[in-house]
Amino acid sequence: MSDLIEDDAKGDNAPEFSVTELSGAIKRVIEGEFGHVRLRGEIGRVARPRSGHLYLDLKDDRSVIAGVIWKGVAARLTTQPEEGMEVIATGRITTFGGQSKYQIVIEDIQPAGQGALMAMLEKRKKKLAAEGLFEDAHKRELPFLPDVIGVVTSPSGAVIRDILHRLRERFPRKVLIWPVAVQGAACAPEVVRAIRGFNALTPGGAVPRPDVLIVARGGGSIEDLWGFNEEEVARAAFASEIPLISAVGHETDTTLIDFVSDRRAPTPSAAAEIAVPVRMDLLAWVDGQSSRLVRALTGLVSQRGQRLRDLSRAMPRAERLLDGPRQRLDTWADRLPAALVRSVQLRRVRLSDSAGGLRPGLLRRAVQSDARRLRDTAARMNLHALRADLRRRNTDLDKISRRFHAAAQRQAEDWRKRLDATERLRETLGYEATLARGYVVVWGDGQVQTRKASAEKASMLELQFADGRMRIGGRAPARKAKRSDDTPPEQGSLL
Repeated sequence: MSDLIEDDAKGDNAPEFSVTELSGAIKRVIEGEFGHVRLRGEIGRVARPRSGHLYLDLKDDRSVIAGVIWKGVAARLTTQPEEGMEVIATGRITTFGGQSKYQIVIEDIQPAGQGALMAMLEKRKKKLAAEGLFEDAHKRELPFLPDVIGVVTSPSGAVIRDILHRLRERFPRKVLIWPVAVQGAACAPEVVRAIRGFNALTPGGAVPRPDVLIVARGGGSIEDLWGFNEEEVARAAFASEIPLISAVGHETDTTLIDFVSDRRAPTPSAAAEIAVPVRMDLLAWVDGQSSRLVRALTGLVSQRGQRLRDLSRAMPRAERLLDGPRQRLDTWADRLPAALVRSVQLRRVRLSDSAGGLRPGLLRRAVQSDARRLRDTAARMNLHALRADLRRRNTDLDKISRRFHAAAQRQAEDWRKRLDATERLRETLGYEATLARGYVVVWGDGQVQTRKASAEKASMLELQFADGRMRIGGRAPARKAKRSDDTPPEQGSLL
């Protein structure tokens, strides 16, 4: 370049360059002077065309330099660039002759300290909160006792051992583990695939679909936990149809997934405690409820039994209920013949009185007069009207007969039900129902024997069971003295 300037100063004999040659010479000079550089600045404009490359601006308070991240490098970045983020970019300075500008080809980009990460995290939190992803209305209730628990974590760390140990202590359940990287560039996409994969399982399929998910990781720095602060992880947790428990880091660590999960656990062990209850506590509670139920049922049965016994003592005996009607029936039976005789006598006297006042001639003339009026009336009557009236009366009579028949059936059915109820009451109050429970009635000489002395005196004893009677021996009856003669005893009257 210095030779070019000197030749230009000498005169018009200086060599001529094409635009491309000059752009190439400038490119070689710049790339030779600035091989690899580390550049600190704030990210301005960020463009993501369909090609997969990233174009951005790095700026400070006075200058701006364009930057480009090729597609292969952008896929490996642990931190994706966002507008307003302060970063340290590592790359090489080059030129782009097509637009006469210089730019930095970025090979790595990192946030400029923890403050930049926190600023980016706050920005993401505000964005997701504005969309309503943190609202309690979207959080689902956890199942009381899940059958299958899905765990998204590293299979080789202490986290999964702690979770399995706590589950065995509290209430053993089936556990499905989806192994993922819990830090680094692969963390966020693998966690997203795990959450979506568990949700894609078919309920009742060959691989059971979990009833609750646990996303867990041990403690670490903000850089180690940054994979759980990615926006795609938060959105995947929010879109999960399976209730999700986040247990990332220790109690003081907070990541973006904690705000969108249905429940947050301070530690992975606490997540296992939230997921299942204590089996022994449940068994103790069930035993207590069973004891309460037995006591309640026993007390209720005892109370109802005592109430039934009180009512039975207050009710009169069945035979006493029939004493009054029997007595009235006997009284009416005794009075009925005399009443019939008196009624016949009174009717005979009235008939004699009526017959004595009748005169045969007058009666004959009255009958003849009535006969003439009847014939005159019959002649004047319309035979068709009589038949129509007769049919109508027959129809009314049929209707009344059917109604009377239905009423009679209902009355008979009601009497039958009352009779059945009375029979059930009689069986309940009678001693036959007691025999079915194993009791026995002792009969002797046609009477119920309730004392040992009277039973010993009986000539024959019978035991009445629920299904019949059985005779047993009693005191042998005294033999009568033999008659002196062979004359057979006189046969007594059967009456």
